[in-house]
Amino acid sequence: MSTTILKTKTTSRTAILTSAGTALVAQPERISYKINNLGTNPLFVKEGAGASTTDFDYILAAGTGNDNGTGASYDSPADQVYTGIITVAGISPRFSAMYRTQE
Repeated sequence: MSTTILKTKTTSRTAILTSAGTALVAQPERISYKINNLGTNPLFVKEGAGASTTDFDYILAAGTGNDNGTGASYDSPADQVYTGIITVAGISPRFSAMYRTQE
């Protein structure tokens, strides 16, 4: 007789954040993450510490208005999820972030 072990997924979300710095802390159990640009300026994102407008991994395009859903978002690839700290920078950043873990 075989045994089936079910693993649960947990989703954690941030509130709307409005300052540069840490978007997500390091999370070794992270299986995915998403960052949404909710502001009207580009959002510079770095998988690591110290994001800036000259040191980043990708840019999320600005929206046409705050919180109207037109800003870009990033979903981590399922096969290569970065689990370290994720930081952001930009002019008047406004964003949300979420991640999933599996236990």
